Amino acid sequence: MGRKTPPEKKRLSYLKDRRDDYGENAKSSRKNLPRSKAFARRANRARESLALRAATGTPDEARAEAAELRLLGRRRRVKRKWPHAPLAEYVEWKLERRAAREDGRAANLDEALGRVRRRLGRLDRD
Repeated sequence: MGRKTPPEKKRLSYLKDRRDDYGENAKSSRKNLPRSKAFARRANRARESLALRAATGTPDEARAEAAELRLLGRRRRVKRKWPHAPLAEYVEWKLERRAAREDGRAANLDEALGRVRRRLGRLDRD
């Protein structure tokens, strides 16, 4: 396996590097991901304990079955993680947004957008 040339490195960077496209602070994911997982788990535990609390007391087949049906009746909450946008998509979006905002200098921005797409091996979509 040989060394990568600078254009290859740039292309791989555009494809593999990610940027936060959710709109929140880039560092906030460190806190928000564990927090949202905790909220989901906490909600599941609360719902399950509430259903099981109804089955406490003397052993009764009907109450046990009702509690089990209540437990199985609803889906558990699950926190799913989604990947951020690839750097190439983020740069294209940023350049297109800038071009829409700056009408007079759009030629320079179109040129930059073309460079990004060429580095990725795509043809201009326009």
